[in-house]
Amino acid sequence: MIDFDAFVKYSRPGPRYTSYPTALEFSEEFGYEGYISRLKNADPTRPLSLYFHLPFCRSACYFCGCNVIYTAKTEKMERYIDYLLRELDILERHLDTSREVVQMHFGGGTPTYFSAEQLERIIVAVREKFPNFAPDAEISCEIDPRFFNADQMAVFKKYGYNRISFGVQDFDEKVQKEIHRIQPFEVTKAAVDLARANGINSVNMDLIYGLPYQTLESFSRTLELALKINPDRFAVFNYAHVPWIKKSMRKFDETTLPSPKIKLEILRHTMEFLTANGYKMIGMDHYAKPGDELFHALENGTLHRNFQGYTTKGGADLIGIGLTSIGEGTDYYAQNFKEMEGYEAAIDAGKLPNCKGVLLSEEDKLRKHVIMSLMANFALDIKETERKFDIDFFKHFKFELEELSNLSEFVSVTPEKISVNETGTLLIRNIAMCFDEYMAKFKGVKNSFSKTV
Repeated sequence: MIDFDAFVKYSRPGPRYTSYPTALEFSEEFGYEGYISRLKNADPTRPLSLYFHLPFCRSACYFCGCNVIYTAKTEKMERYIDYLLRELDILERHLDTSREVVQMHFGGGTPTYFSAEQLERIIVAVREKFPNFAPDAEISCEIDPRFFNADQMAVFKKYGYNRISFGVQDFDEKVQKEIHRIQPFEVTKAAVDLARANGINSVNMDLIYGLPYQTLESFSRTLELALKINPDRFAVFNYAHVPWIKKSMRKFDETTLPSPKIKLEILRHTMEFLTANGYKMIGMDHYAKPGDELFHALENGTLHRNFQGYTTKGGADLIGIGLTSIGEGTDYYAQNFKEMEGYEAAIDAGKLPNCKGVLLSEEDKLRKHVIMSLMANFALDIKETERKFDIDFFKHFKFELEELSNLSEFVSVTPEKISVNETGTLLIRNIAMCFDEYMAKFKGVKNSFSKTV
């Protein structure tokens, strides 16, 4: 059994490592010309992963950390589509769009806040620009069940969508009221049933623990209800309370947030409950059924992590399209403008709306490999890392391994491998942080990252 009281001492600010270096290292030093050069000179044999950010929501969910725009104006959304398609026109001038597309994802915001006709307009434009979708391409969309109808589903079916992720967070009425997201169980079930009836065989459900008024008992009931819907995957996220970044989070009375001890109890119960009901823990916050490709990727050590979470589509260049989207290549990250004014101004000037990023050094690439291997597979092949980067691992990471030794009850280190045990998976962010070269400058900085526990 976990000693929850002892675990509390490990609660400290730390990255979620959807990238390394993290977005806090992005700057204008990696400028526009550098990004364009990398798009033009990319390896033509590397496939593409396309991410489209559709930022609009009807109203605020107070827990949300995403970059969203609240509106009820259809014309505002139509204008955004106009600019999005113009961005695709500009992108086509700099990127070989005949490269194979292995993944396309619509995120938000609420992508299904757009009408079926609006969604189809975007998809048609994408398929015209990128004609070479792989036969097994993962085509997915994030969905708020409160904004999802048969017409939208017909569009997804028509264009080969095969994976849908439903946002739920919590089924408890008191929690829903506090987070400003009233979403009855019946609404969610009807949305999933609609997807299933139209051939969607991979359904994910997002839950969040650490929200106001959550208890072990209340979240246990949420899990039981969720299981009745029978998703193929779960993503169970630790709520990131960052009120210095997101003003809506200031609406919460922080005394109503569950303590680190309660959060750990919820997490432990979630792991045990889902495992007992046929799911396998994938990475730090995902669960999948044994037939799911995420499960197979974990089994053979090919699981990858990016801004969309865990994926089997490693080795692809990620192209971020739309407001605030982030792209990723072999040696860079590049982000679009977060404000609509800058986004539109760049496109009006005939430029991609890229505003900042980071160019990875050789040391960054090495540490990215180590951190992402630990985050995705709870293990690192040391010998393979030494061969790939031509280093002596134990010399190169002498000080990092000394820091890691403070977590020795959760990690084993042999000459061949670093392995994280089952209890250590609860602290995988802490473990990965030992290899993060940038963490030193955040020591003592109060408002940097969300808490790891």
